[in-house]
Amino acid sequence: MTSFLIDGCVAVDAGAITRALTIDEQRRVRHVVITHTHMDHTNSLPFLIENSFGSSDDPVSIFCTKKVLAGVRRHLFNNDTWPDFTRIPNHLYPSIRFEEIEIERPFTIAPLPSGELEVVAIEVNHIVPTTGLLLRQGASSIIFTSDTGPTQRIWDVANATEDLVAIITEVSFPNDMQDVADVSLHQTPQTLARELSKLHREVPVYLYHFKPPYLDALRAEIAAADLPHRVEELEQDRSYRF
Repeated sequence: MTSFLIDGCVAVDAGAITRALTIDEQRRVRHVVITHTHMDHTNSLPFLIENSFGSSDDPVSIFCTKKVLAGVRRHLFNNDTWPDFTRIPNHLYPSIRFEEIEIERPFTIAPLPSGELEVVAIEVNHIVPTTGLLLRQGASSIIFTSDTGPTQRIWDVANATEDLVAIITEVSFPNDMQDVADVSLHQTPQTLARELSKLHREVPVYLYHFKPPYLDALRAEIAAADLPHRVEELEQDRSYRF
């Protein structure tokens, strides 16, 4: 389940917001950026909106590309699986506001406690339309690839980003499940090594998305792999400062 929280009020993906945060903390989340429609990145979004209902006069802003927005509307806020909160309490005062974003066109989210957040969506290679994100705040940037198989453009962007301080990327399956990774467009340690060879900046690389049944195998294979960059597994519930 994937969710990252920036400054307590911006969520990147919504797989685990309501599992990880108290009700008061959830109500401080006023912006959500969705990279793709898979449930491990979206499933707590409806509950976040319900738990935040009535706590602010302003709607929660949900940022995503046109293709992702269509899926979120069709599968989540459709009055079948969950109420359409774009019309609750009414269309003039909705509880959520969808913000359509364009590929590689920067947009900002502000105000935030640590200053405005600039976001750039970058297409990656996954089984559904998916974007990674270039996130810039102050004098530093990080790249979050989201879920992806072997890809190229996001590494080009990383190499061209002068203030890049970290990469967050995925690895999902052990090497002996390469066929599953290929079909689902995820990474194994051996494809991760090839992907990281495309990164020409010396920045720390953080790994996420380990499939729970394969944690031990993944950790062992990553430790044994000849990776071109230092990597570290992200820790759940830990705060990182970049």
